Amino acid sequence: MAARIEHLVTSGQFSLDGGTWDVDNNVWLVGDDHEVIVIDAAHDADAIAEAVGDRRLSAILCTHAHNDHIDAAPALAERTGAPIWLHPDDLPLWKQTHPDRLPDHWLADGQVIEVAGAGLTVLHTPGHAPGAVCLHAPGLGTVFTGDTLFAGGPGATGRSYSHFPTIIDSLRDRLLALPPDTVVHTGHGDSTTIGAEAPHLEEWIARGH
Repeated sequence: MAARIEHLVTSGQFSLDGGTWDVDNNVWLVGDDHEVIVIDAAHDADAIAEAVGDRRLSAILCTHAHNDHIDAAPALAERTGAPIWLHPDDLPLWKQTHPDRLPDHWLADGQVIEVAGAGLTVLHTPGHAPGAVCLHAPGLGTVFTGDTLFAGGPGATGRSYSHFPTIIDSLRDRLLALPPDTVVHTGHGDSTTIGAEAPHLEEWIARGH
């Protein structure tokens, strides 16, 4: 059975630099009837575990370590036995939320995570966070971008550990070079395509944020 993509929206709060905001997060599941991975275990371990059902959860992948993307990861890991994967450059952010629980494995640029016959290639795309990654599944015609690329532009870079020129480099060199028909599944809000976003790179640079 071919891998498929499932989508869940969870709600909670994002906190950084002394501010807190209410947010809705996209949680993505990739797998088949037998095994699945979760991309960004946000806010609600119970809801995510219900979506996983009786399938084997083989990995919890974190696109970055802002609290709203990882807050439910340890609870989900404890319930399911699944390992948590994070890029090591985001460990300082991770420790702000989970000081007593390290990730189980480190993501590396170019690494391929396999589930249900589909391969997800790790693209290190710093800027929104130092260890931000996107997960490109060419067999599914999809890239999961976390908060690096949204419908309408790059992720925010106005807070600690973020850097606007770096996210522009990541977008230009890594993401916008993907096939135009690649579907972009984001960390918040609506999905888009590489082809819909790529023509606007110069506008984003001129906007400067």
